[in-house]
Amino acid sequence: MSKKVVLAYSGGLDTSTILVWLIEQGYEVVAFMANLGQHDEDYDAARRKAEMLGASKFVLVDVRREFVEEFIWPWVQSSSLYEDRYPMGTSLARPVIARAMIEVARQENAQYVSHGATGKGNDQVRFELSCYALWPQIKIISPWRMPEFYQRFRGRQDLLEYAKNKGIPVPVTPKEPWSMDANLMHISYESGILEDPANSPPENLFQMTVNPEKAPDKPVQLEIEFAHGVPLKVRNLCTKEEVDGALELFVYLNLVAGQHGVGRIDIVENRFVGMKSRGVYETPAGTVLHAAHLDLETMTMDREMRRIKQELGVKLTYQVYNGFWFAPEGVYTRQCIASSQDRVSGKVRVQLFKGSVTILGRESQYSLYNKELVSMDVQGDYDPPDAGGFIKINALRLKEFHRLQHK
Repeated sequence: MSKKVVLAYSGGLDTSTILVWLIEQGYEVVAFMANLGQHDEDYDAARRKAEMLGASKFVLVDVRREFVEEFIWPWVQSSSLYEDRYPMGTSLARPVIARAMIEVARQENAQYVSHGATGKGNDQVRFELSCYALWPQIKIISPWRMPEFYQRFRGRQDLLEYAKNKGIPVPVTPKEPWSMDANLMHISYESGILEDPANSPPENLFQMTVNPEKAPDKPVQLEIEFAHGVPLKVRNLCTKEEVDGALELFVYLNLVAGQHGVGRIDIVENRFVGMKSRGVYETPAGTVLHAAHLDLETMTMDREMRRIKQELGVKLTYQVYNGFWFAPEGVYTRQCIASSQDRVSGKVRVQLFKGSVTILGRESQYSLYNKELVSMDVQGDYDPPDAGGFIKINALRLKEFHRLQHK
């Protein structure tokens, strides 16, 4: 029986080299690509290149809608950011790619899957943990962790030399001095000149967002409608446009938020494998939805319930970032978070202006905000003297702490 491997293929230098190298090692290679809404991706060119290099088959799977509905929407519900800043666009994409790749491997009766992730990064962990969770018997070929591969290809020059000898087409234009990974949710940039965290990212790096300083001088106002923590509809209050449908809504928000310079971050983060890395990210739609959902959730969810939900959100960030989407704790955490969203329904008005997202107002039939109760002009169902006892009870432990400190 021939050795058949499904390779996560991008059409770039690394995975094109891996494709040819795998064939040299005696494998039949099925080139697999997932359409995640990558920026300016030419899938026909990738197909022609893979077939020219010897792939027995090219399989393209459109996972854009399921990416939004099954992966991005649970993230929106969670109101979570990895290490308080990172929206996890790359992390969320890996399990959806792995799931589609495993489905193709089963359909093609392949015994192996392979990828081009490096041996130092997070993606190797995310891909492989997801694959093993979905198909424990699958065998994984990770060339950048195999001495016979990485000792042969020690850098880009070795890859280019191999490509020249094997007739692998390479871009004529010089490669940008950084690496990039794109999907519908965001674009991430790292490596090259960005490896020095003191270097500011050059302006020509960004592709999804305009420079906030050059964004329109007039803000745009949007109304976002949610049901159970999930975005349902977006209304542009300036142009009167109205967009619904998960994929369509997300694409529209990417466009509008990107035009107004929303969604850029530049951070140093902790990789799961134990090192710090510097990443620059563009997440326009995700940034808007995170702000709007958080605002609505705060108004509609009980304080103590939300405190527990916040803790679950932090746990989810590590599960997603570290590659445990399909792990039992990941499934359980998402179920708990989803159950907390029953009353997170309503509308939020936001303003986008030169890179900022400002909440203008919110409304919900499930609002826990009681105007009469909180008003300074109406006593409502609240007896002010009760606050005195409340303060005394809470002050008791503070007084005891003071007494012990001054013994």
